Amino acid sequence: MPAFSGLGYRNNDQGVLLTVFKRSISVLALACALAPANQAFAEVDVGAYLAGRQAGAQSDFAAGARYFSQSLIADPTNAYVLENTMTSFIALGQFDRAVPVAQNIVDQGFESPIAYLALSVSAAKAGDWEEIFAGLERGQNVGPLVDGVVQGWAHLGEGDITRALASFDQVMEGEGMAVYGRTHKAYALATVGDFEAAAAMFEPASGNHRYSRKSAIAHAQILSQLGRNEDAIAIIDAIFGRQMDPAVSLLRANLVAGEAVAYDAVSGPNEGLADLYHVIAGLVRDEAPDSFTLMYTRSANYLDPGNTPALLMTAGLLEDLGQYDLVNTALGAVDRDDPSFHAAELARAEALRSADRDDAAIEVLEALTRSHPDLPQVWATKGDTLRQTARYGQANDAYTRALALYDDENSAKWFVYYTRGITNHALDIWPAAEADFRAALALRPDHPQVLNFLGYSLVERGEKLDEALGMIETAVAARPDNGAIVDSLGWVLFQLGRYEEAVVHMEHAASLIPVDPVINDHLGDVYWAVGRETEAQFQWQRALSFDPEEDEAIRIRDKLARGLDLVLRDEGQDPIRVARGDD
Repeated sequence: MPAFSGLGYRNNDQGVLLTVFKRSISVLALACALAPANQAFAEVDVGAYLAGRQAGAQSDFAAGARYFSQSLIADPTNAYVLENTMTSFIALGQFDRAVPVAQNIVDQGFESPIAYLALSVSAAKAGDWEEIFAGLERGQNVGPLVDGVVQGWAHLGEGDITRALASFDQVMEGEGMAVYGRTHKAYALATVGDFEAAAAMFEPASGNHRYSRKSAIAHAQILSQLGRNEDAIAIIDAIFGRQMDPAVSLLRANLVAGEAVAYDAVSGPNEGLADLYHVIAGLVRDEAPDSFTLMYTRSANYLDPGNTPALLMTAGLLEDLGQYDLVNTALGAVDRDDPSFHAAELARAEALRSADRDDAAIEVLEALTRSHPDLPQVWATKGDTLRQTARYGQANDAYTRALALYDDENSAKWFVYYTRGITNHALDIWPAAEADFRAALALRPDHPQVLNFLGYSLVERGEKLDEALGMIETAVAARPDNGAIVDSLGWVLFQLGRYEEAVVHMEHAASLIPVDPVINDHLGDVYWAVGRETEAQFQWQRALSFDPEEDEAIRIRDKLARGLDLVLRDEGQDPIRVARGDD
């Protein structure tokens, strides 16, 4: 069966290719960004230089571009400042401002694959294929994969399909690069209407082809052009399974309807190169800093603004870097008619929430429920956002709508049952909460988070303590280093009167999450129960220092003033000394 990784290729040659490509990463990430040793830094605007470095450390690309540009006024030949000015502009998606800086770097004689990449991308965008060849002749190399594929598309841009195919054949001969050469050769053949030859590229004699999202769609469209819709459907089903986004679902529906689906997956050099840069970004994302990977996704965005998956990856990288305003700007460029519009809006809402703009996030999700009312993940995400802002009643309604829309076999339902259970618990609707937790467990048996929440809730209510203990023991076995779950085990043992056993687990929980007010409060109660009253007082003081909820803080102060026994008695419970059988 064909293999698919979602955004990037994964095949048996991946390790080899990464080894090859890491050489390029190392050069690209660490390259000559430093000025010559004898260059006096006194020439630099020190204030702007230091502000630029600080901005870079915080991935604040807008401030970095501003301060490093200011530094260039004082010293226009400083390699470090040039490099960082350029990369800041690329990270912002401002190639028109990055390219002159990249040209300056090259003109100064500094080696910088980032500059070479920027100049190549700019030339491709302008259709200046001669400049791409000239750059390669001058030794402006990014890496063997990029250089080879770029050369192939440049030949096609000049209208020379024979030399383009020869270039892709040469890429196929590179160690670990066969799948990339075959894929781009298939794209090139399809753009000139040779669908038979293009289809053959996806069916090499050496074994199954490995797919990116783009190449899978391209293969299906190529097969449809050959009247092989059933084969195209088989490819779609084998690769995407039930995880089809709206664009893939529409493609499949058209194939099922017997349409001869037009080929438009990659219709020219810029789209081909954008796909290359997007795939490379997916390939190296776990191996390289996000700021490095961003150089490739921004290149893909510049060459093919309609490549929404690449734009979504850019947004994801920017979110990981904490640049939420840039995420919002990037995703705002996705057209409402784009099949991935809902995915972009969901990501935009998450970025707004991460930036503490909860009302704006909810506004985006409200609009999305109106434009895409039949998508369960939209309602589920709305529920999550409302729950995280303590709007439990509205969250509950959103979760209920999501559950009604999900197919019975959809694996996501367990999590929505779980989160609706949390909202029902917060609303003090316990029977409904327990039913939701048990429905989640029916779909995901022994899931530690669900077992912990249900088990802990039962303990707090003083119900089904033996069953609760079994649930939490199972959860701890699965997540022995999760402080919250270990705390639950200690707490249920405390509730069962097994104080000495509770101490061991509660101390472990406190070591795992030492600054949690609830865990420290619980540890104080357990110490009190075994007669270690001085240590109990110390833990309660620690709990107060970590800003517990106000009602918990009041109770902790009461315990510090009078001891746990009197507090329990006033709450209508047996004091610990009575539970222990003490006088």
